[in-house]
Amino acid sequence: MSSTNLLNIAKRLKTMSHLGLTYANNEYDADRYKELEQISLELMNMVTEHPLEILTTYFHQKKEYITPKVDIRAVIFNNENEILLVKEKSDGRWSLPGGWADIGLSPADVAVKEALEETGFTVKPVKLLAVMDKRCHTHPPELDYVYKIFIHCRIIHGEYHPAFDILEVGFFARNAIPPLSLDRVLPAQIDLMFDYRDDPDKVAIVD
Repeated sequence: MSSTNLLNIAKRLKTMSHLGLTYANNEYDADRYKELEQISLELMNMVTEHPLEILTTYFHQKKEYITPKVDIRAVIFNNENEILLVKEKSDGRWSLPGGWADIGLSPADVAVKEALEETGFTVKPVKLLAVMDKRCHTHPPELDYVYKIFIHCRIIHGEYHPAFDILEVGFFARNAIPPLSLDRVLPAQIDLMFDYRDDPDKVAIVD
């Protein structure tokens, strides 16, 4: 079994244990779910090599229903059919502008906010292009369960200004895409975004 599959199993066990501890109504059940939680953390430790102490504190102890995190990416082209990418300070590789969804903001609002913060451009959301379950694609394994939303946006005005977590901003042709930050975006996803550019009537993809 691949490490990705093992990590997915560990995440499912962690979710089951979390829900069990949330709704358990006797000590016997609570003890069993605590044991299940420990097994899930040990599996994650085996797959990711993160120390158990870090894994234990990583998952907050609030009793609530666990849901996926949402990563929103703005897909922006210029008039030369080039796509806008940002170079991440964290790994020195390139990605679509974007980040985690914020409470109180719609997906479109987040796309606008992230584009402005990371590139300096004010954009207008135009069309939902794709909703992807990160598990279904070849991203590196990670602890969070993530949905990715890609939104086509059009530049209204503005110019590039540096952001604290972005090294560079640039437009790139389809055949000249730089090394990508694979945790954030894959070459196949960039290709898909160009497919939408070439075919505006192409329907949104949902995993």
